[in-house]
Amino acid sequence: MEIVHLLRAVAVDLGRHSARFARSNGMHPTDVRALIALMDAARAGEEVTAGRLGVALGLNSAGTTALIDRLERAGHVRRVRGERDRRKVTVEVDEQAVTLGRSHFGPLIDRAVELLRGYDERELAAIRGFLAGMREAAAQGLPA
Repeated sequence: MEIVHLLRAVAVDLGRHSARFARSNGMHPTDVRALIALMDAARAGEEVTAGRLGVALGLNSAGTTALIDRLERAGHVRRVRGERDRRKVTVEVDEQAVTLGRSHFGPLIDRAVELLRGYDERELAAIRGFLAGMREAAAQGLPA
Protein backbone atom coordinates (compact mmCIF):
# COMPACT_ATOMS: atom_id res chain seq x y z
CA MET A 1 0.00 0.00 0.00
CA GLU A 2 2.96 2.33 0.47
CA ILE A 3 3.37 2.73 -3.31
CA VAL A 4 -0.36 3.35 -3.75
CA HIS A 5 -0.20 6.07 -1.09
CA LEU A 6 2.88 7.59 -2.70
CA LEU A 7 1.12 7.63 -6.07
CA ARG A 8 -1.88 9.37 -4.53
CA ALA A 9 0.42 11.94 -2.89
CA VAL A 10 2.18 12.58 -6.21
CA ALA A 11 -1.20 13.03 -7.93
CA VAL A 12 -2.26 15.55 -5.27
CA ASP A 13 1.03 17.45 -5.47
CA LEU A 14 0.90 17.54 -9.29
CA GLY A 15 -2.66 18.84 -9.06
CA ARG A 16 -1.54 21.60 -6.68
CA HIS A 17 1.35 22.44 -9.03
CA SER A 18 -1.08 22.69 -11.95
CA ALA A 19 -3.55 24.78 -9.91
CA ARG A 20 -0.73 27.18 -8.94
CA PHE A 21 0.17 27.56 -12.63
CA ALA A 22 -3.47 28.21 -13.51
CA ARG A 23 -3.90 30.81 -10.75
CA SER A 24 -0.68 32.64 -11.55
CA ASN A 25 -1.67 32.88 -15.23
CA GLY A 26 -5.33 33.80 -14.78
CA MET A 27 -6.56 30.42 -15.99
CA HIS A 28 -9.14 27.92 -14.84
CA PRO A 29 -7.76 24.44 -14.02
CA THR A 30 -9.74 23.10 -17.00
CA ASP A 31 -7.79 25.51 -19.24
CA VAL A 32 -4.56 23.83 -18.15
CA ARG A 33 -6.03 20.37 -18.76
CA ALA A 34 -7.10 21.50 -22.24
CA LEU A 35 -3.62 22.78 -23.07
CA ILE A 36 -2.08 19.51 -21.90
CA ALA A 37 -4.55 17.50 -24.00
CA LEU A 38 -3.78 19.64 -27.05
CA MET A 39 -0.01 19.36 -26.57
CA ASP A 40 -0.24 15.59 -26.09
CA ALA A 41 -2.26 15.30 -29.32
CA ALA A 42 0.22 17.49 -31.21
CA ARG A 43 3.10 15.32 -29.94
CA ALA A 44 1.23 12.26 -31.25
CA GLY A 45 0.59 13.95 -34.61
CA GLU A 46 -3.18 14.03 -34.03
CA GLU A 47 -5.55 16.84 -34.93
CA VAL A 48 -8.05 17.95 -32.30
CA THR A 49 -11.47 19.34 -33.11
CA ALA A 50 -13.58 21.16 -30.54
CA GLY A 51 -15.75 18.07 -30.22
CA ARG A 52 -12.82 15.79 -29.52
CA LEU A 53 -11.43 18.24 -26.96
CA GLY A 54 -14.81 18.43 -25.23
CA VAL A 55 -15.02 14.65 -24.98
CA ALA A 56 -11.47 14.45 -23.60
CA LEU A 57 -12.32 17.01 -20.91
CA GLY A 58 -15.87 15.86 -20.19
CA LEU A 59 -17.40 19.16 -21.34
CA ASN A 60 -20.57 19.81 -23.30
CA SER A 61 -20.52 21.76 -26.55
CA ALA A 62 -21.24 25.15 -24.96
CA GLY A 63 -18.59 24.64 -22.28
CA THR A 64 -16.03 23.58 -24.87
CA THR A 65 -16.75 26.63 -27.02
CA ALA A 66 -16.40 28.93 -23.99
CA LEU A 67 -13.12 27.24 -23.05
CA ILE A 68 -11.65 27.58 -26.55
CA ASP A 69 -12.84 31.19 -26.81
CA ARG A 70 -11.17 31.99 -23.48
CA LEU A 71 -7.89 30.31 -24.47
CA GLU A 72 -7.96 31.96 -27.88
CA ARG A 73 -8.50 35.44 -26.38
CA ALA A 74 -5.54 34.82 -24.06
CA GLY A 75 -3.38 33.86 -27.06
CA HIS A 76 -2.87 30.27 -25.90
CA VAL A 77 -4.64 28.49 -28.78
CA ARG A 78 -5.80 29.17 -32.31
CA ARG A 79 -8.53 27.71 -34.46
CA VAL A 80 -7.22 26.42 -37.78
CA ARG A 81 -9.41 25.66 -40.80
CA GLY A 82 -8.62 22.53 -42.76
CA GLU A 83 -6.80 23.04 -46.04
CA ARG A 84 -8.82 20.40 -47.90
CA ASP A 85 -12.09 20.80 -46.04
CA ARG A 86 -12.56 24.41 -44.92
CA ARG A 87 -15.52 23.31 -42.76
CA LYS A 88 -13.19 21.33 -40.50
CA VAL A 89 -11.70 23.41 -37.71
CA THR A 90 -8.99 22.12 -35.42
CA VAL A 91 -7.57 23.67 -32.27
CA GLU A 92 -3.81 24.10 -31.88
CA VAL A 93 -1.66 25.33 -28.99
CA ASP A 94 0.23 28.53 -29.68
CA GLU A 95 3.99 28.49 -29.06
CA GLN A 96 3.44 31.22 -26.45
CA ALA A 97 1.49 28.75 -24.30
CA VAL A 98 4.19 26.11 -24.72
CA THR A 99 6.84 28.59 -23.58
CA LEU A 100 4.70 29.68 -20.63
CA GLY A 101 4.16 26.07 -19.59
CA ARG A 102 7.82 25.22 -19.99
CA SER A 103 8.79 28.12 -17.71
CA HIS A 104 6.60 26.71 -14.93
CA PHE A 105 6.71 22.94 -15.45
CA GLY A 106 10.20 22.69 -16.99
CA PRO A 107 12.09 22.19 -13.71
CA LEU A 108 9.65 19.46 -12.66
CA ILE A 109 9.96 17.71 -16.03
CA ASP A 110 13.75 18.01 -15.89
CA ARG A 111 13.74 16.42 -12.41
CA ALA A 112 11.57 13.54 -13.64
CA VAL A 113 13.93 12.90 -16.56
CA GLU A 114 16.90 13.05 -14.21
CA LEU A 115 15.30 10.50 -11.87
CA LEU A 116 14.43 8.16 -14.74
CA ARG A 117 18.05 8.14 -15.93
CA GLY A 118 18.86 6.22 -12.76
CA TYR A 119 16.86 3.17 -13.88
CA ASP A 120 17.85 0.43 -16.30
CA GLU A 121 15.61 -0.71 -19.18
CA ARG A 122 13.99 -3.49 -17.18
CA GLU A 123 13.11 -1.12 -14.35
CA LEU A 124 11.82 1.48 -16.82
CA ALA A 125 9.61 -1.17 -18.42
CA ALA A 126 8.19 -2.01 -14.97
CA ILE A 127 7.54 1.67 -14.20
CA ARG A 128 5.96 2.18 -17.63
CA GLY A 129 3.76 -0.89 -17.17
CA PHE A 130 2.64 0.17 -13.71
CA LEU A 131 1.81 3.73 -14.78
CA ALA A 132 -0.02 2.55 -17.91
CA GLY A 133 -2.05 0.11 -15.83
CA MET A 134 -2.89 2.79 -13.28
CA ARG A 135 -3.89 5.21 -16.02
CA GLU A 136 -6.18 2.57 -17.51
CA ALA A 137 -7.68 1.83 -14.10
CA ALA A 138 -8.25 5.55 -13.40
CA ALA A 139 -9.88 6.03 -16.81
CA GLN A 140 -12.43 3.25 -16.23
CA GLY A 141 -15.84 4.73 -15.73
CA LEU A 142 -14.90 8.03 -17.33
CA PRO A 143 -16.64 9.09 -20.55
CA ALA A 144 -14.78 7.98 -23.67
